[in-house]
Amino acid sequence: MFLTVKRKSLIAAALVVLMMVVCCIGMSFGTVADVYNNQSVRKLPIYGVDCAEKKVALTFDAAWGADKTQGIIDALAKYEVKGTFFLVGFWIDEYPEMVKKIAESGCEIGNHSKNHLHMSKLSKGEIISELDYVSGKVEELTGIKPKYFRPPFGEYNSSLITQTEGCGMQAVQWTIDSLDWKGLGAQEIMSRVKKGLKPGSIILFHNNSDNILEALPLVLAYLKSEGYTAVGLSEMIMSENYYIDNNGIQRKIA
Repeated sequence: MFLTVKRKSLIAAALVVLMMVVCCIGMSFGTVADVYNNQSVRKLPIYGVDCAEKKVALTFDAAWGADKTQGIIDALAKYEVKGTFFLVGFWIDEYPEMVKKIAESGCEIGNHSKNHLHMSKLSKGEIISELDYVSGKVEELTGIKPKYFRPPFGEYNSSLITQTEGCGMQAVQWTIDSLDWKGLGAQEIMSRVKKGLKPGSIILFHNNSDNILEALPLVLAYLKSEGYTAVGLSEMIMSENYYIDNNGIQRKIA
């Protein structure tokens, strides 16, 4: 009798512990239904777009140096396409005339934070300050306020995405990382782009990487040969009636 009662008590205790574990997992990662349905409860930036047309977005992060920026603008103009430059605040302060030239070329300007910090570690107030500084400077120089923000280092959390949206911008990552910042040669950069290319891709370059001026014409020529058009982000990213799936792909709500 004693052993039976003790066994039942142990089973009951084990069930209680199991329920507590399940609840903890649910609080950390979403409800049981969320896990079962493979739905993410974490806010995501846009990594790419579900796009029927053969459009891609060429993006250039600018934080250090500017001597190759005009060459990028000229290459885009030669192929009659557009790109998007994500600018850091201290870069804007050092090269205000280049900011104006980017805007005058018809390319778009995005926000890349004031100081290129690990922003997922910042407070709400610090995040807003970083974002507002760049948006204010760009609007002051060009008359246009940025619509898009790219987190430095590609690091983000739900709080950062929420504050970005609160500042009137959409957070954007990339589909293809050219790895140009690693000093790859032009053909290596071209191969990385070619391998991952598909409609709706967002391609990451840096405005002052070692071989960007050699690689970009190769990329542009290949895109043209394959029937792709390089556009500014606003010509590809949806601003309403969309959702972002678990892979960060922006899709239209049917």
